[in-house]
Amino acid sequence: DITNRRSFEHVKDWLEEAKMHVQPFQIVFLLVGHKCDLVSQREVTREEAEKLSSDCGMKYIETSAKDATNVEESFTILTRDIYELVKKGEISIQDGWEGVKSGFVPNVVHSSEEAVKPRRQCIC
Repeated sequence: DITNRRSFEHVKDWLEEAKMHVQPFQIVFLLVGHKCDLVSQREVTREEAEKLSSDCGMKYIETSAKDATNVEESFTILTRDIYELVKKGEISIQDGWEGVKSGFVPNVVHSSEEAVKPRRQCIC
């Protein structure tokens, strides 16, 4: 949250905690500075965040859920980076590891409005 310096100051702690819980597996991280639409409330500069992400070996992107800035792009960056590491053999797909699924096919999810909509019957 780029409008919350305290949150920014905890990033390294959260990163170390996450790494500790996924060992011995490798995981891809992306530092996301969200709420970039709140320019006047900004407490963390882009330069600070980019330096932190570089020091921690991750990429950095700023997003806004309010206006959808870079939301899709952040997922694209992560999936592309994961795919490249799998392709290089640096991340392996293993049974029991919840990070990367092989052969995963997502369930189709319908909105609640769609789910209750009655189907019209064809009168032929």
